[in-house]
Amino acid sequence: MPDRNSEASSDQQEAEERSAPSARVVHAAVLEQGEDELTRPSSSLFWSAFAAGIAITASLWASGALHHFLPEATWAEAVADLGYPIGFLIVILGRLQLFTEHTAVAVLPVIRKPGVAAAGRLARLWAIVFVANMLGAAAAAALVAYGHVQSGETLRGMIAVSTKLLERTPVETMMQAIPAGFLIASIAFIRSAIDGSGFWVVFAITYTISLAGFAHVVAGASEAFLLAWLGEASWTWALSGFVLPALLGNIVGGTGLFAVLAHAQVKDEI
Repeated sequence: MPDRNSEASSDQQEAEERSAPSARVVHAAVLEQGEDELTRPSSSLFWSAFAAGIAITASLWASGALHHFLPEATWAEAVADLGYPIGFLIVILGRLQLFTEHTAVAVLPVIRKPGVAAAGRLARLWAIVFVANMLGAAAAAALVAYGHVQSGETLRGMIAVSTKLLERTPVETMMQAIPAGFLIASIAFIRSAIDGSGFWVVFAITYTISLAGFAHVVAGASEAFLLAWLGEASWTWALSGFVLPALLGNIVGGTGLFAVLAHAQVKDEI
């Protein structure tokens, strides 16, 4: 006769393997990731973030190309938005440093064990990643504007996509950046809870950001900087009219809301 205890143990093991990880397990995985980010050398953070600022321009290239090839129709913008996730896929799956994604997970160790030293490490990470992201995005936008690295038709499509930023006031940009920060911060938690690379998670979330008209500071900066390089907008507007309010909104959404709430749900269990 089969051993019932052995069968029960086997069934329990199979059930555990088929179950999704608990909130505590996901939180612990993201917490460990955040601690790793806080201890990385400054040079590693800088070059990874600089590469991310360049790579995120792929979103604008893809969206601009789609905009060029699509006819004028009510549905065309939704299809052109399919290009927006491309840069995020390169950056996030390539483990490059992106402000709002990696910087949000680094908040968890500080929330768990607050202190001056912990806050200083977080400020170092945020400053390096943000500045390097902006430098990379500005460099890539300059290449797009003056390097003739794409066709004139694609460039005109990229400009058309970018000029939509001019329709927003700084306050609108900040408010529309809050949900973008929240959604991008969620990616790290979702990827820790599933098997695989998370391709469709990144695609679905970033497509939603573009489709809904939310504002991401780095992806949007590549558009704002392109307009500034080409004289379609001033650098004052690019920095104070878009980058600053988008930065504030992303911080509130990714850090003030998602990271804090994600920690709050398990703080009494750890």
